[in-house]
Amino acid sequence: MNWKKGSCHCQKIQFEVFDSFKKATICDCSICNMKGFIHLIVKKENFKLTTNTQELSNYQFGTKTAKHLFCPNCGISSYYAPRSHPDGYSVNLRCIEDIDISSVELINFEGKKWEENIAILKNHLDEVKDLK
Repeated sequence: MNWKKGSCHCQKIQFEVFDSFKKATICDCSICNMKGFIHLIVKKENFKLTTNTQELSNYQFGTKTAKHLFCPNCGISSYYAPRSHPDGYSVNLRCIEDIDISSVELINFEGKKWEENIAILKNHLDEVKDLK
């Protein structure tokens, strides 16, 4: 496990994330599918935002639990506060420097049926994180 840097496209939003970068999730819900977001779920202590949070915009919909944060300058969502893991963040694997996405096991999640499937995915991801 190690710390990696990440950012949005214009680099106005920058962060560091600590993880093994072995598993991530691709969700087919409406917003994740449109954004092309690849979810790396990390605990709050394994994420450091190195820019001011006032630089972020927030979009919420549905239950308004998740905070879909994005850069108001370039529009990229590099991380957000997911409803599935309120004790952590979902970091967009595509926004992390020096990551070979082909080396990461991608877990497909049927987010179109989020309520029916989240317990299975959450248990799987929590088990993976506990092994680190």
